[in-house]
Amino acid sequence: MSLIDEYYRAVDALQKKIRETQSQNISAAADAITDCLSKGGQVHIYDSGHIINSELINRAGGFAFLKRFNYTFSVDSNKRKRDSESEIKLDPLAEARVAFAASGVRKGDVFILGSVSGKSKRVIDIALCAKEAGCTLIAVTSAEYSSSLSSDHPSKKRLFELGDIVLDNCAPAGDAMIEVEGIEHKCFPASGLAAAYMLWAVCADTAEKLVAKGLSPSVYKSVNFPGGPEEVKRIDERYTELGY
Repeated sequence: MSLIDEYYRAVDALQKKIRETQSQNISAAADAITDCLSKGGQVHIYDSGHIINSELINRAGGFAFLKRFNYTFSVDSNKRKRDSESEIKLDPLAEARVAFAASGVRKGDVFILGSVSGKSKRVIDIALCAKEAGCTLIAVTSAEYSSSLSSDHPSKKRLFELGDIVLDNCAPAGDAMIEVEGIEHKCFPASGLAAAYMLWAVCADTAEKLVAKGLSPSVYKSVNFPGGPEEVKRIDERYTELGY
């Protein structure tokens, strides 16, 4: 079997496993988003860097209610390096709490949080703050991979342990799917493909459920079609007015 055929088989098996094991959670995620939007809530997305932010947001055929959440924090203090640490100590969640306080995140919103390993301090900070803010937390992670790792967070929690709804991307430990003779490490990560597959399924179910409630969601047309920029602007204005 050629490597490309092996890759196709691995992707088919991944998608089949998602359909067989995650359909109930996908439907629950769609229910949560539908309920949130029908009550005037908002949907926020933060991803640690593996596709979700780029794949779902501002896409032709995608939904205007999907909005990115992000924050940065930097200090300019270009002095000679000190040997000792600052005597000022912060609450472990201080940075994330400042970001949430300054954001549009409110009680009743849905927060989609993606991390394959689900163990980093920043990801767990955001998860804890989303729950503290009163959001429904949808975690997108690998249960197998994350279960094999220790958390970097003081709470020792991992993302799959915090989600109100957990979408398991079914990625193996280490993420890569295929052993290739002559190459030191496994190749071809599962998580990005799986996250896109699951979350567009969530969107499909959400769209159906919104329409059943008489709420037609705002969907982007390609900006590259004639009149595209004007139509995108109109869709953004429609979403701002209606909230879905």
